[in-house]
Order: sequence, then structure tokens, then C-alpha cells
Amino acid sequence: MGTTGTPTNLTQRSKTRGGIGESTLRPDGTLKVTGEFAYSSDMWHEDMLWGQILRSTTAHAEIVSIDTVEALKTPGVYAVMTYDDLPTDVKNYGLEIQDTPVLAHGKVRHHGESVAIVAADHPETARRAAAKIKVEYRELPVITDELSATAPDAILIHEGRDDHHIGHVPHPNIVHRQPIVRGDVAAARERADFIVEGEYTFGMQDQAFLGPESGLAVPSEDGGVDLYIATQWLHSDLKQIAPVLGLPEDKVRMTLSGVGGAFGGREDLSMQIHACLLALRTGKPVKIVYNRFESFFGHVHRHPAKLYYEHGATKDGKLTHLKARIVLDGGAYASASPAVVGNASSLGAGPYVIDDVDIEAIALYTNNPPCGAMRGFGAVQACFAYEAQMDKLADKVGMDRVAFRQLNAMEQGTIMPTGQPVDSPAPVAELLRRVKAMPMPPEQQWLAAGEAADVRQLPGGLSNTTHGEGVVRGVGYAVGIKNVGFSEGFDDYSTAKVRLEVVGGEPVAVVHTAMAEVGQGGVTVHAQIARTELGVTQVTIHPADTQVGSAGSTSASRQTYVTGGAVKNSCELVREKVLEMGRRKLGTYHPAWATAELLLEGGKVVTDAGEVLADLADVLEGETVEIEAEWRHRATEPFDLRTGQGFGHVQYTFAAHRAVVEVDTELGLVKVIELACAQDVGKALNPLSVIGQIQGGTTQGLGVAVMEEIIVDPKTAKVRNPSFTDYLIPTILDTPTIPVDVLELADEHAPYGLRGIGEAPTLSSTPAVLAAIRNATGLELNRTPVRPEHLTGTA
Repeated sequence: MGTTGTPTNLTQRSKTRGGIGESTLRPDGTLKVTGEFAYSSDMWHEDMLWGQILRSTTAHAEIVSIDTVEALKTPGVYAVMTYDDLPTDVKNYGLEIQDTPVLAHGKVRHHGESVAIVAADHPETARRAAAKIKVEYRELPVITDELSATAPDAILIHEGRDDHHIGHVPHPNIVHRQPIVRGDVAAARERADFIVEGEYTFGMQDQAFLGPESGLAVPSEDGGVDLYIATQWLHSDLKQIAPVLGLPEDKVRMTLSGVGGAFGGREDLSMQIHACLLALRTGKPVKIVYNRFESFFGHVHRHPAKLYYEHGATKDGKLTHLKARIVLDGGAYASASPAVVGNASSLGAGPYVIDDVDIEAIALYTNNPPCGAMRGFGAVQACFAYEAQMDKLADKVGMDRVAFRQLNAMEQGTIMPTGQPVDSPAPVAELLRRVKAMPMPPEQQWLAAGEAADVRQLPGGLSNTTHGEGVVRGVGYAVGIKNVGFSEGFDDYSTAKVRLEVVGGEPVAVVHTAMAEVGQGGVTVHAQIARTELGVTQVTIHPADTQVGSAGSTSASRQTYVTGGAVKNSCELVREKVLEMGRRKLGTYHPAWATAELLLEGGKVVTDAGEVLADLADVLEGETVEIEAEWRHRATEPFDLRTGQGFGHVQYTFAAHRAVVEVDTELGLVKVIELACAQDVGKALNPLSVIGQIQGGTTQGLGVAVMEEIIVDPKTAKVRNPSFTDYLIPTILDTPTIPVDVLELADEHAPYGLRGIGEAPTLSSTPAVLAAIRNATGLELNRTPVRPEHLTGTA
């Protein structure tokens, strides 16, 4: 890993082992590797019942009747609930728009929608009882694309919607619309010597986390409920759950249980309300665990998209203008679609200087599966399109594709199409230079007979399908821009409670936040921050729950920035209080207590010159210092709904990829040999974890490039491949070498100068792979994922 350029004034020195900048081990790592870690699906209560959900078998239909008599007669069944059994008038929920019914009422709007729930004393009993519920449907036509959704006589997915004017939305089946308009595209078009157009299709991707949705609801004596749940945002869940149950929030106590991955798929509710309803109805603990088939229906997916792009350039390679239209399919319910639209539009020009821009992004209501947050969040789809355009335009101009990008690359001080200045390092050209300069992987060695020395390294080689006939190598590049944190004026804050006390004669820090640890390593970083700021070796991470203030969602690459910032802030407040105690108790013994800058390092109070003044344990003398405080980054503002102008994002992050692929042009098989990445992370708080995040995001981008897609029948809107048998994700055999070059160019506005890192590599890895395949085959390839039939002309 390479590093460059962190300003020294942003680097906190620490003589305490395990602080920031070190690759400390994850506290949950060994347990996860050995299989001893307790995930939410492992939870157990001695007298618990099992919950089961009955899902719709059709995508769009009126519910004529629901008969639960036979289900209720099943021995071992304790409760069966439908919409009519919900306890309050609040029967919908949702992240931004409360349009999702707890249980379907009147009609179902997508395949797999929740219709009824059952609690029984055994999971098989619950499943059999749910199968006995008789639902009579009257089929309705399905809305599956923009044409059917926005036709003048289109069936409305949500009848009576009276807020479709928000964002100047021209049709009730459009969830949200965001234009970005700057400059004069028509005039700029006249100045262009070259113009390229493209229409791109991005498939529906699943988060494919390995731990299925699961949770345990336990009714309490005070009439409330304790919910142990795998989620991404405890307090958001709480605000949606409590009104449906008719309980005050303080009677719905939530604790994070072990999370087996998320990637955006746990930002929306799944079985949380259902488990609580059944627990309160039966008076017994209720556990719900989805199987893999249910999981495909139980969470949102990445928005599939149609993208229409036009770019212009002068003969010397300078970009003149961009006109784009991005159509995102949000499915039956809104979820995070408005925010995804905001990201897709505001980042739709990519990391390039383009003065004249006209972008429109919309999200549709359809009868397809609901779509919402997934790693990259709108910017992924846009990056796929604008990077394909850069290659096309570079070829037209007659320039090297990397050089063309570097010529037009933004830098610090560039004005975004939204009018927002980029006020921290934007090393786009440098990332491209670095990734291009990385050593190329060696060519395949060939035997005298023309066969490869190791056929396993060839496309389809493990199936012995080719011995090198028709195999061509290709190289492709891409770079992307992603925002960090919540945007558009959202109050993006986090809360941290930090306690410092002496245990067994040694100072110990306890860090308590509601941050959802979903595998990103936040618990590791929080301990590192506490060691750095408080100078203690022993740090305990309190389980995340709703007994402390909100930490926001584990999404948008925000947790290290925002909750890390909150932990740093609370630690600083604790430190100041401890130092004040020291001045009060011991200040008369040494003048440095009053005159020097004091630090906590290695369990001691020291001056900035390194002189030890006291042991921290002696300063505390059995006292405990505890502070809970909120922390916010600088404010953002909503984009103008007509022009898209505004300071909408708090931070930008950048990554570049070089893909090397080999393609069997006769069989249509692809082998990704290497996916090299260069990324600016601001400050690597845990270098090993940083590399893991970049490699993980890169692998998800690889997946959507060549294999991952939820197939939805366009005639019925039914999902055709809801299993890991038919929905393919990269395995260790598909994942190439991923060398990483990390830059550390600090953002002065962020704690320690850090940048969010988790999403950016997911953007540029996909178009880099597609570019490499195009380079190998000469085909245009304007959709993801690329399938064999697209390469052999049989599609």
C-alpha cells in the first residue's frame, strides 16, 4: 500500500498502542472466522414461538378475500394476523415516504409482498399454517417500465397520491424528479467538434448478504417489547415501529444483534414489525428468520436503470457539455428512491470539469420489486454510463483514454454541476496515473501445442471449456466520484457516550453508540479513536442499542466520519474534564499543569513535550467521567427543485480502477485477471481495514459487471431467480487479484482528515471491467451484466 501527503497538523500523535493509523485486529474477527460469532439468526429464548410471513404469489392484484380459518385450526398455532388485526390506525411505514403497508390491504403491488403473519411453536408448523391461508386475488395489469408507468391512462401504483407535485413530478407514478441545470447546453453543443450519444441499461442487483433477515421480539411486563435485530439504523427502525404498535418509543427497546452483512439491504424494515406484533399478540417471544428465498423478497434491491447520455468535446479533447436522462425503477414502494435520485443526478457528470450540464433523474413507481439503498446509492448507475461515454469520446477525439480523462479531471476548486465548489483534495488525475502505472499481470504462458500451461486460468477454465482458442486480453480504465454521508439538508448527526473509569487499578474507556456494526469494522475504529484521544489501552465497546442517542445509518460511507467524529468529540470532552480534575487535584505539584498543553498517553497525563505529570488512575481516584454528546458535520442544503443548485454534499471521495480481462470470444466467457484500484481515503485510520473495504467494494462491482442480476419477468413482474442457485455472486474462484494503492490527502473539514471509503470502489470497478471487455472484443456492450450471449451475438 502506498501513502502520500497527510498534513502534519491533522495527524494526532499517539504513544498508546492500538490507536489510529495502526492495523489493529477486529475484536469480532476471530469469532467470525471460527464460526463462534452469534448472529441474529442464532438467538434463542426458551419459550419462544416462530413467526412466518405469507407472501403474495402475484405482482399486482386486488385482494378479494383472506380466509385464515384453517391456519388457526392448525395445532401449535398461537396467532394469525392480517391487515384487519393491526392494533392502530398507523398501518404504513417507510424511510422517507410512509407508503409501505405492514400487511397488504386492498391490493398487492409486487411479487412477494407481505399479506399475513403466523406464530406457532415450531417453524415447520408456522410454515404449514401460513400455506393454509386462502387468499383470493383479482389480477390487475402490471406496470413494469417507464412507458407503462407514465402513460396518460396508466394505472396508478398508489391511488390518491397527492404529493406527486413535489420535485415538480409530472406523474403520480414518478416517486421523485431532480434536474441539474447549469450553463447553456444548446450553445455549448454548437462549440463541440465531436458528439457521442449512448443508451445504457443497468440491471437490478441484490445486496446478497450472507446473514438472512432475522430477529427476536420479547414482550415485557410493562406492555412494551424488547427487539433484538440485525439492522443498519436502530433509531430509524424505532421511529417506524413504535407508531404501528401504538407504543411510545421508550417502550420499544431495540438492541443490535449480530449482522451478517447489509450493503443497504437492511436500511428498510423487513420482519421487525411483524415479530413485535406477534409477540404482543401472543404474550410470548417470537423469532423470525427468513430463508434465502424469502430474503430476496424481504429487502429492497439496487435500482435498475435506463440512462441516456450525450457528451461533446472539442478537437483538443476538452469536454463541452453533457445532456443526460437517468430513469431509475424504484418498484412498488418509495424506500430511499428520492435520495437515490438526488445522488444519481448530482453526481451524474462524474469527476470531470463540464461547465454546461443538463441532467434529469427520476425514479418510478412500478410493480417490480421495491428498490432502495445499495452500496454506491445512485452514483453506481451513473458511473457506468459516463465512463462508457468517456471511452467513446476519447476514441472519437483520437486520444488515449486515460489521458483524455486526466485532461478533463476535476481538482480541488472545481465547481460541481450543482454549483458547489470541491473544497478538499480531488486527485482524479493522480489516481488515474497511479492505477495505470501499476505493474500489469503477466500474460498466460503457452505450450508448444498452443495450449495454456494452466487452463484453470482461462475463461471457463475450471470447466475445461477452452484451451486458449479465441481467447483475447483486454484492459479498461474507469474513475468515479461518490458523496459521503447524508445530503440535501438532512440533519446528519451521531451520538456517542464515553465513560472513563478505573477497573482493577487500570484506566478503562467504555464507548457506547447506536452504530450498527454490519461488518465494516466500526467497532475496531471506535476503540482506536478512544485509545488515541484518552491514552488508554483497554477500551470496551458497549452493545449498540436505543438506550443511547441515534448514530444514524451504517450507510453512505458515513459511520467512520460521523460516528467516529462523535466518539472523538465525546472523548475530547471527557479528556478535558479529566485534565480539569488533574489541575484541581494535582496542579500545585507542577507548574506544567497550568502552563503546558496536556495530553493523555499510555495511561498517563503528559505535556506536549513528553513530560509525565501523573498516572491517569491517580487523577481519577475512583471517580468516573461520563459524557454523552451529539456531533454534526457542517450543514448541507437541499438542491433547488428546478435547477439542482445547492451545497448538497458534505464530502466527495474518488477511486479509479484498471481491469485486465481475458475473453473467449467463441464461447462468450470472461475471466477477470486483475482489478487494480487507486483511492484517496484522506486518512487511513486502520490501513488493513481500508484495504478490505476497497477490495470488498471492488468485488461487488465485478459481480454486477459479469454475473449479478435479479431477473424480473416483464409480462408478470415476478422474480424468476430468487436463490443463490440462479442469482450468481462472485466466489473466491471468480475474484481476481485486487492490488490497492491508497492516497492519504486529508480533508480539513473531517475528523483526522478522513474520507468515507466503502462505496467509491463499487462505482468504478464495474465500468472498468466493461471497458476491458470492450477492448478485448470491439463490442459496444451497453448493459450490465455482460452475459455470454452478448459476446457471441446470440442475445
